[in-house]
Parts: sequence; C-alpha cells; structure tokens
Amino acid sequence: MTDRRLQLGLAAAGLLLAALDALAVVTLLPQMLEAVELPIDHIEAAAPIVTGFLGGYVVAMPLLGAFSDARGRLPAYAAALAVFGVGSTLTALSPAIGWLVTGRVLQGLGGGALVPLSLALAADLYPTGQRGLAIGAVAAIQEAGSVLGPVYGASLAAGLGGWRSVFWLNLPLGALIMVGLWLSLRRGLPASAPRGDAHRSVDWLGALLLGLGLGLAVVALYPDDPGNRAVNAKAIPFGVAALLLLVAFAWRQSRRLNPLVRRELVRRPAFAGSLLTNLLTGGALMVALVDVPILARGVYSQDTWHSGLLLTRFLLGVPIGALLGGWLAGRWGQRTSAAAGLLLAGAAFLLMSTWDLQELSASELAASAELAACGLGFGLVIAPLSTAVLDQTQGSEHGMASSLVVLSRTVGMVLVLASLTSVGLARLQTILMQRHCDRITSAGGSLKDQVTAYENCLRGALLQEYREIFWIAAALCGLGALIALVTLPRRGRRLTKARSTLPSTAQG
Repeated sequence: MTDRRLQLGLAAAGLLLAALDALAVVTLLPQMLEAVELPIDHIEAAAPIVTGFLGGYVVAMPLLGAFSDARGRLPAYAAALAVFGVGSTLTALSPAIGWLVTGRVLQGLGGGALVPLSLALAADLYPTGQRGLAIGAVAAIQEAGSVLGPVYGASLAAGLGGWRSVFWLNLPLGALIMVGLWLSLRRGLPASAPRGDAHRSVDWLGALLLGLGLGLAVVALYPDDPGNRAVNAKAIPFGVAALLLLVAFAWRQSRRLNPLVRRELVRRPAFAGSLLTNLLTGGALMVALVDVPILARGVYSQDTWHSGLLLTRFLLGVPIGALLGGWLAGRWGQRTSAAAGLLLAGAAFLLMSTWDLQELSASELAASAELAACGLGFGLVIAPLSTAVLDQTQGSEHGMASSLVVLSRTVGMVLVLASLTSVGLARLQTILMQRHCDRITSAGGSLKDQVTAYENCLRGALLQEYREIFWIAAALCGLGALIALVTLPRRGRRLTKARSTLPSTAQG
C-alpha cells in the first residue's frame, strides 16, 4: 500500500511541475517577450508560444500513451520528463522568438504526456472499483498546479532573478522526481501493477496520425488574434492537413486487425458516453475560464489583478471537487457522481446568467459562492468520467485510454473557444445595434454625460452577451449530465479473475 502511494505521489509530482510551468507563462510572458526583443506592434507573434505548447500537448498523448502500454509506464514517463527537460532548457536559453516557441512545443510534448501517464499509473496500481480516489487525487494535483501556476512563475522570477530561472529549476526538480520514481519501482511493484507487454502489437503510425491530426486541428482552431478573427491566421492549411491526417487514421483503423482503439470498446456505451461527456465538459469549462475574467474587466471595470482573483474563486473549487469526486465515485457510482457534478456546474451557470451591473459590488459573496460551486461541479466530474473509461479497458490499454480521456476534454475546450470568439464577436455587434448604442452620442447633453451613457450601454450589451453564453454553458452541462445518466454504469465493474491476472505495464 505504501509503495504504490509513493509511486503515484512521485508521478503526480512530475505532473504538478508540468502544470505549474504551463500556467507560469501567463505572468512571465511580458518579460519573455522583452528578452527576445519582440516589438510591441508585433505582439501577435507571441501567439505560437501558447499554441505551440497546446499543439505539442495534444500530439504527445497518443504516442506516449501507446508506448507506455507496450514498453511500460516508467520508460514512457522518463521519456516524457526528458523531453520536458530539453524544452525547458531551450526555453531558458532562448535568444529569439523561434527558439522560445520551439522550447515551448517540446515542453508541451513532454508535459502533455505526463497527464495520461499518471492517470494510467493510477489505474494500474488500483483495481477496478477502488481507483476513483487515486485518479481524483492525481486530477486534484494537476488542477492545483493550474491554479498556482501564475503565482509560482511570478514569485520564482522575482526571487531567483528573472524568468529564465523558472525554466532552469525544472531540470533538478525533474531529475529528483525521476530518480525517486525509479528507486521506488526497483523496490518491487504491488501484484496489481502491470509491467509492460513488449510483444504487444502497437499501431505506431496510427498513433502518430491521430496525434498530429488533433494537434494541427487544435492549432487551427485556437484564435491567435481573438479581437479580429475567431481562428488561427493559417486555419485553412492547418485545418485541411488535420482533416487529411484524421481521415487517414480512420481509414487505417478500419483496415487493421488490431487497431489502436479496439472496436469493441468504441461500441460500449460507457466508453463512448464518457468521452462524449468529457468533450462537452471541456467546452463548458472553457466558458468559465475565458468569460469570467473578460466579464470582470469589461462589465465590472476590474483591473487585471482583481479579475484574476475573481477567476481564482472558480479555480479553487476544481481541485477540491476532483478529490471529492474520486471519493464519491466509489460510493455513489460513476453515473450519479458525474451527473451530480455537471448539474451543479450547470445550476451555477444559470445563477451567473442572472448577474446584473452591480453584482460584484452589491452581492460579491453570492457571486463568489456561485463561482466556487461551478468549479466544484467541474471537479466532481473528472474522476467518474476517467474511471468509467479506464474500467472498460485492460491493463495493457490504460495508457491509450487515459490519453483519449484527456484529448476529448482538450478538444472540447478548443472547439468552444473558437466558437465563443466567432459567435461572441458577431453577437455583440447585433446587441449593440439593438440597443442603439451608436445613437447615444447624438442625443444631446454634455460630453461627459454622453460618454457615461455610451459606456453604460456598452456594459449592458456585454452583460447580455455573457448571460446568453452562460445559458449555453448550462445547456452543455445539462446535455453532458443526460449522456452520463444514460451511458455510465452505476458503479465500476469489479475485476474478474481473468482480468486481475493480466500482465503488468508500470515498469519496462
């Protein structure tokens, strides 16, 4: 018991390091751009720093997930941590924007793979029906890293003499984690922890096609200049390439006797329903992540610091919910706990859709409670949906299954981000026309009164737009809850004697 907790804790520590680093760039970006002498009138050139990390994050998951199933979790984890370290080194040494983007892509490749590998290790170490809390704990650590990342980056940069030190620190920390994990695994694995099936046939080309296809799709859909366009400036060539790669993947899978994802799994309601629910959850989650800070700044005139604090009230609920959701999944069952989390998040969105222009000043406590409840609901969903997928798979499939869990959520987030940008821009213009905001300046009165009236009209239009978006997010949560209720099992399936003797994959 102690050994597997130590192994999972060390793996989660690497995941925490990658999560902290992913969000540290939020506060470090101005210093990074200044260091590579990027002109202020070419600030859009910094977009690849974000999209490159996200693209690498998606590409790595199928490849290293499949690799870990065939060669073991430890070799795959070591490879991911090594790539993350190389990316950190390039980022720290970057003399120009090109090197900076390359470093962030490599960090995304390595850091992205650590998420499904840690989930797969949790599934390896704990049997069906008992792994919910372990997966919830891993998810809670990752989400805590996302919450603390911006503060972590700013604090280290101030205390250690600049932004480069944040990335240099990844090297000794990563080495310590890897040595600790290797030593703990040498002491001997629990009987339930799989060891890798070197003879298993893995469709490496299929994994590459899927990873590259999804990675290019994510980059194509991610808006590099959201004020002017909804998608990337090169969305058409990236999108066409992504479509061709994904079609090639589907064609290849249909012809292989041993496809990357077994056809039997795809036909199981719990497997497909969990991934679809996860996609919808990711979309609704993106609404909160993007629109709450914008709402705070555009409608309630809060500065960057206070708008970030407002979002933190939401973010703090996610890791708490992830841990609680893992515990509840083992007692209520996957169906009930997942649906309850989504219904809680949806109800919070409905309450947020009633906010007025004085919400944060008149009833800030209520708004904070609604945001925290929304984050708690999203956290509750993570472990039930993950365990529902992993419980359908064999030990030699945990790596690929965990990758699909994370990919479905990520794709949902990017799809909704692109939709919010395109629909939001168009909808705001329509609301402004309906409210006749453009006629206010010709209505007479002093200049100060006209400016105040126009600002109030604009704030009202923005508030109406975000109320509608919160309704859409609530609908996504409701649809996800319905799918979960229809497709997910009440409780995780118990291991059969045959399943419990499957070969191990935690160590190569």
